[in-house]
Amino acid sequence: MVFDNNEKNKNDFRVSVQNGKPEINASNNDTRNNSLLSKKNSVREMYTIYGGLPITKENARLSILSIQSEKQKLVEERWYQIFIQVSIPFFIAGLGTIGAGIVLNRVQEHEVFKNIDALFVLVPALLGLKGNLDMCLASRLSTQTNLGNMNERKKIISIVTGNVLLVQIQAIVASCLVSVFAVSVSAIFNKEFNWIHTLLLATSSTLTATMSCFILDIVLVSLIIASRKFKLNPDNIATPMAASIGDVVSLIMLSTWASFLYSISDDFPWVMGLIMGLYLLVFLPTWIFIVRKNDYTKAILTNGWVPVISALFISGSGGLILDLAVNRFYGYTMFQPIINGLGGNLVSVQASRISTMLHKTSFEGVIPSHTKQWVNPYTALIYGVLPAKSARLLLILSIPGYVVFLFLADIINNKGTLYINAIFSLTYVCVGFTQIVTLLYICHLLVHTMWKFRKDPDNSSIPYLTALGDLLGSSLLLLGFFFVESIDSEYGS
Repeated sequence: MVFDNNEKNKNDFRVSVQNGKPEINASNNDTRNNSLLSKKNSVREMYTIYGGLPITKENARLSILSIQSEKQKLVEERWYQIFIQVSIPFFIAGLGTIGAGIVLNRVQEHEVFKNIDALFVLVPALLGLKGNLDMCLASRLSTQTNLGNMNERKKIISIVTGNVLLVQIQAIVASCLVSVFAVSVSAIFNKEFNWIHTLLLATSSTLTATMSCFILDIVLVSLIIASRKFKLNPDNIATPMAASIGDVVSLIMLSTWASFLYSISDDFPWVMGLIMGLYLLVFLPTWIFIVRKNDYTKAILTNGWVPVISALFISGSGGLILDLAVNRFYGYTMFQPIINGLGGNLVSVQASRISTMLHKTSFEGVIPSHTKQWVNPYTALIYGVLPAKSARLLLILSIPGYVVFLFLADIINNKGTLYINAIFSLTYVCVGFTQIVTLLYICHLLVHTMWKFRKDPDNSSIPYLTALGDLLGSSLLLLGFFFVESIDSEYGS
């Protein structure tokens, strides 16, 4: 029984079973595979075989045969299958980002947004929770589905319950932290502090995060179960479809709760304290207790915080850029969620696909032969490794996507009147394409590196990527607005 690690020379790398344990053998004429020989003991002692099965002769045989089979399926996957499965959810998600841009452009006129500047710092971070939490959930469930772990009702209930409650725990903690960040930054810049505003920000962000995450999680679970039933790859569908409503739901929730709490903040501030008390003293401990008893999520509860918290502060930096641009550039608030949302959607699809590929075709910590960890952008995104097949399709898809959504957003927001000009349109598309090229290349490096160091990319990569997408998109878009202003071709001119 042999697992071939080199398509050109099938004698270079073999995995065999000796005394019930997998053995790695490499020939002397392949230095790359010789390096794998040194990992023989760690593979035997530290890794469990595919699907978490114990290392036995029969399980090793089944695992290696399964790896060979899954690799062949990925190689034979046709480009048009990927394109169709990704493009439809992508364009539906694009409509959601347009809606988010229009909503943000209008809620900035609400009294609460005019009087509490820190709310604008909250916006990218709360929208980023979709990437930090919900898209991670989508990636985890997609991987579990592709590994065949969601075929039994009991397993499905356990996996879904644990993951949904885990996201609620993360949402409570993350929203409280990001509200503290927003208040601190606002106090430094404005040189004033208002404890009622602080309580309002914490309460509105917690309500927004938990409710929007719960709605998105229900949508995600339904989509993933449906995609399994219709034999579609959930990696291509789940994250864009969730994003299609995620930004709109989050912005509507934030504006609604912030406006309501602002209207009662002078007469009934105790209401906000009561809400936060229920979340922190009742809901949070109860959900932690349940998640700690769940075999599928208890490890993430203790080990999955660094990416989420780091990503929140990266997204919060994007909020500072939004706060800077909102009063200077007309139209910035409308286009910023679109460019950030589209970039985050596409890179999440790629991260989820690469993660599933690694789970299905390799052992944890081992980079398989059909991909590489350190490659140049051409190899990662165009041709040279297996993930490049989907990367180049996502790049091709992004260009018409940016153009279509740019024109649609302008026409819908201005009730049929076209305000954009040729130079602004070209600048916007260049900004978007630069963002997605950068994100997809970082995605390739990051996911492979995490896998190499035995960190599950499903839990760690997407928060960083979507947060970087928010920061990069906001920064590049601001530079684009400065550029078109310098040549008198700004939006609406």
